[in-house]
Amino acid sequence: MPHPLWTPSPERITHSQMDTFRRQINQQLGLSLADYPQLHEWSIQQRADFWQALAAFFQVQFSTEPTEILEEGQHMTEARWFSGATLNYAAHLLQGTDEQPALISISESGERQQLSFAELKAHVAGLQRSLSAAGVVAGDRVAAILPNGWQAVVALLAVSSLGAVWSSCSPDFGSRGIVDRFGQIEPKVLIACDSYQYAGKHIELGERISEVLQQLPSLEQLILVATDHSNLPATPPGVTVNHWHSFYQPGGHPNFAALPFDHPLYILYSSGTTGVPKCMVHRSGGVLLQHLKELGLHTDLRAGDRLFYYTTCGWMMWNWLVSGLAVGATLVLYDGAPFHPDSPRLIDLIDSEGINVFGVSARYLAALEKEQQRPARSHQLDSLRCILSTGSPLSPDGFEYVYREIKADVHLASISGGTDIVSCFALGSPTLPVWRGELQGAGLGMAVEVWNEDGHRVSGEKGELVCTRAFPSMPLGFWNDADGSHYRAAYFERFPGIWAHGDYAEQTEHGGLIIHGRSDAVLNPGGVRIGTAEIYRQVERIDEVLESVAIGQQWQGDVRVVLFVLLRDGVELDEQLQQRIRSEIRQHASPRHVPARILAVKDIPRTRSGKIVELAVRNVVHGQPVSNTEALANPEALDSFRDRVELQS
Repeated sequence: MPHPLWTPSPERITHSQMDTFRRQINQQLGLSLADYPQLHEWSIQQRADFWQALAAFFQVQFSTEPTEILEEGQHMTEARWFSGATLNYAAHLLQGTDEQPALISISESGERQQLSFAELKAHVAGLQRSLSAAGVVAGDRVAAILPNGWQAVVALLAVSSLGAVWSSCSPDFGSRGIVDRFGQIEPKVLIACDSYQYAGKHIELGERISEVLQQLPSLEQLILVATDHSNLPATPPGVTVNHWHSFYQPGGHPNFAALPFDHPLYILYSSGTTGVPKCMVHRSGGVLLQHLKELGLHTDLRAGDRLFYYTTCGWMMWNWLVSGLAVGATLVLYDGAPFHPDSPRLIDLIDSEGINVFGVSARYLAALEKEQQRPARSHQLDSLRCILSTGSPLSPDGFEYVYREIKADVHLASISGGTDIVSCFALGSPTLPVWRGELQGAGLGMAVEVWNEDGHRVSGEKGELVCTRAFPSMPLGFWNDADGSHYRAAYFERFPGIWAHGDYAEQTEHGGLIIHGRSDAVLNPGGVRIGTAEIYRQVERIDEVLESVAIGQQWQGDVRVVLFVLLRDGVELDEQLQQRIRSEIRQHASPRHVPARILAVKDIPRTRSGKIVELAVRNVVHGQPVSNTEALANPEALDSFRDRVELQS
């Protein structure tokens, strides 16, 4: 009989904030919730009580107290949370003890800078004053093209302290990708770097920034984080240029605008692989509460802990990471390539910086396993308490690798949500066991279910991941979508009035979830729905295969599965290797999963946040255009797929 890979000790459960919260709820409300499943059920049945109790548990400071916690509407999008309340997101992130480290910023070259909470507050106060003097007011948009360093965090906090709206891209975005995003939201101020480092290379951005500036007519101010003042971008008339180090002087204490709970905090973007990116507007109060819940309860992060997530400022996980300040944690920021100059680069940080919560992508863990890295033998890892994984489903073998080769006594939390909600639908809990290949369960307050195509809830079967009740971190809507029609079409048309997230999922007997891939990438040979992750899990067990991507190709009136594989250097896709791949899939998945064709490619196309783009590959294979290659981190990878599958029978 299968056993969990990890079970928290009774002592660990008792001392977790999740269980402390459960006990406190029982005491305050006269309840007898015995465990996490009962706590979760209460949190979705009594949502107003839950979110109010959560705000109290984390001592959320309202400038004006709410008149009502939840006002239901006819539609999920009409729900109103904490009506009448005012607060400020940045204020809650700057409450840490003055002398405690707030940010540890490390570059690929090894440069390290540290800011205490007192120093962070001083920087935020100084930048806030200068932005205000430059005319930035509540509701203005401030955009940023910055690496994952301390300046980006300071800028976000200064902007949000004023009630202005933050939006960011990472420096590796092309000019078109940046303009596709920022051009829609009309920023007043742009904060940008003039260069960045990646994989040992120094990349200049002067020309790219100049191209962006020419296409942002709303812009009034450019603040340049420059390393080379002699290579400045050309600026159009009417745009004032200042350098970061001279634009403001740190000092004093920031002021915090008292803003409505639903005041826009930041604008995030869809990947844009099927057209111009959607601009998702997120609300201050909802983001704060959701992140406090996920970081403080589900991740058991607390004051003084050190939190790391490998991310860029163009991925929602950066926004999530920054919110770790709200529980008084120290953020460890890293900018650069994860395997430069060698594979253990990020693992080294766990020991050198005393990281307690270590977040990476599933792809990163798979790469460590492929390279036969054994951190448990090469590193101490004494501080490491929790490993977070997201970006794509972590394979069952990936779960076993973590416990076998990284650390046996660690909470491995595979998490899944999206930019759409800037948070998670399913994630971990420090009070629950970890089962091979499973996310531990739905988040508190999240009414997550799996539905079949007829709109009926199923368990133990694959179906659509849905959320049946409103939650505070639902986006306010899309930018320039006044009547909300595009917003509703994106999430609520599949099952009228119900949030359909677009994940192909399965609820397990343990109360956990398995994500089998994106619904729009589901394969359908012979009318049988197959999640792409089910194939990847088997293929990537084979040592010669680094990565793979599967699509359904229209073929002779049906759909056939075509598998593309990225192989190790020097490996050829001969008939013997193809048979091994097919045998692995047939044995561990099913005969229907076995691809009709297997082809080798030079690279796998990905979004800038590292997600495989099956839809782009499918379009190329069928001779259809890929509408927005700027959304891809490596658009040249698509060339490997052109004319490959014209395809012999």
